[in-house]
Amino acid sequence: MEPVPYPSFGTLPFYLALGIIAGCLGVAYNRTILATLAVAERLRGWPAEARAAVVGAVVGLVAWFLPALVGGGDAITQRTLDGSETAATVSAVFLVRFALGPLSYAAGTPGGLFAPILVLGAQSGFLFANFCYPWFPDITPSAMALAVVGMAAFFTTVVRAPLTGIILVIEMTASFTLFLPMLGACFAAMLVPTLLRSAPIYDSLRERTLKLG
Repeated sequence: MEPVPYPSFGTLPFYLALGIIAGCLGVAYNRTILATLAVAERLRGWPAEARAAVVGAVVGLVAWFLPALVGGGDAITQRTLDGSETAATVSAVFLVRFALGPLSYAAGTPGGLFAPILVLGAQSGFLFANFCYPWFPDITPSAMALAVVGMAAFFTTVVRAPLTGIILVIEMTASFTLFLPMLGACFAAMLVPTLLRSAPIYDSLRERTLKLG
């Protein structure tokens, strides 16, 4: 991706707003994961192979008709950062990945949470940029900049580790010029789940494992 210039002070409200949006989306994502795990728990009578087969069939159908939507997500994130897809396409992919990630995790299939978080964060920033640009064309940050900051903000909401998220995103994108916008967005992203009393996903998963154990 191309180097991102240092942001101006006037763009700060956009990054703070993105942090709030990422906070709301991250809380919804965590709750979706826990909800799908609860549904999977009710199906414990099914063999693990059968549950994995059902999810595998769903993912297989998606892969057959829309192969670009499946996988770890690195390619999707890169296309979002490059701006090589339309807002309509990114919106559709966002909805599919938002549902597919928790479903796959609840089924116990390989994949984890890290890559899907980055995909959704980048896409949320990209879509926010496309929403703001027609209203504020002269001051809206670039879609690339908001996508990068969105990755850190969404990661912060889900995992509740802002410094880790910022460092990881900077290492992945070399966007050190966005350090201050990331701080602002991650602060807002931390504030939302705190006010909503939504625990970090790994804390919730640990508590769930202890209760089941």
